[in-house]
Amino acid sequence: MPTTNTRILLASRPTGDVTAANFRAEAVPVPVAKDGEVVVRSRYLSLDPYMRPRMSELRSYVPPFELDKPLTGGSVGEVVESRNPKFAVGDTLTGMLDWAQYTAHSGAGLRKIDPAAAPLPAHLGILGMPGYTAYHGMIRMGQPKEGETVFVSAATGAVGQLAGQLAKLRGARVVGCAGDDAKCKWAVKELGYDACFNHRRERDYGAVLDRLCPKGIDVDFENVGGDIMHAVFARMNNFGRMIFCGAISEYQDATPRPGPEKMFSIVQKRLRIEGFIVSDHISTMGEFVREVGTLLKAGKIRHRETIVDGLEDAPGAFMGLLKGENFGKLIVKVA
Repeated sequence: MPTTNTRILLASRPTGDVTAANFRAEAVPVPVAKDGEVVVRSRYLSLDPYMRPRMSELRSYVPPFELDKPLTGGSVGEVVESRNPKFAVGDTLTGMLDWAQYTAHSGAGLRKIDPAAAPLPAHLGILGMPGYTAYHGMIRMGQPKEGETVFVSAATGAVGQLAGQLAKLRGARVVGCAGDDAKCKWAVKELGYDACFNHRRERDYGAVLDRLCPKGIDVDFENVGGDIMHAVFARMNNFGRMIFCGAISEYQDATPRPGPEKMFSIVQKRLRIEGFIVSDHISTMGEFVREVGTLLKAGKIRHRETIVDGLEDAPGAFMGLLKGENFGKLIVKVA
């Protein structure tokens, strides 16, 4: 086993857009397991939008990353040393690990996975936390019904690509938006979306939603926020459900944006607007794994990943994620 461990630290807190200066790579000795710990060699690292708020000191549902400490993220790795009776050398695990080649870990929150069940990156995407986010938000909260209209922003992202397919399998008409024509074409031809528009090219969001959702919108699975969400809000039907998963368009804003106009519509239309954090529901993840795993094996679910090769490229890939440059789930191959 190598003696040097490369890891990436938070060097400074960003103001506005994240830049390369906010990260710093360093080489340190490979950690040694203490009593109760394991040392895990990272294989794949997940990059996700929620990491951007954690780079700031804003109060949120998870503590901010600490300055001069490694960032952390969902990962798949292999145990190379164990002083924890729950894990053995050679076990393949998924859980939160450092942006590093090796992480010393207490074992809390780590979960063994079968590396033969699916390709390892799938455990960070379609069968991992993003997939469960789509499942819980769309099926348990949005509850799409046959004949309803569902809108999914960031339709081809790690969460959106499954959220739209799940709604379609429930018989809904599904419309989405994405950041370029190729993504929209894939959403329609491969994911089964009824329509998808390029939000960078078609900027009159109200007009395009009126055209693609002539009967209004019953369920909004919100990943983007901002002007797109405002246009959707104005077109929600009575008893509509707005499920807030994220607002990536606003994460790098220096000042908060105002909310949508005519908020009394919530009362007039009897809307349900609800945010969620999927980690609050981790105890019921088994249902998702069984249902979506079965659909995946049957070829009824499609997914796409962007895999970046090398931990040193993680900062650049993360900056690209915040600008919508990835296609599907963004993952770094660490080793």
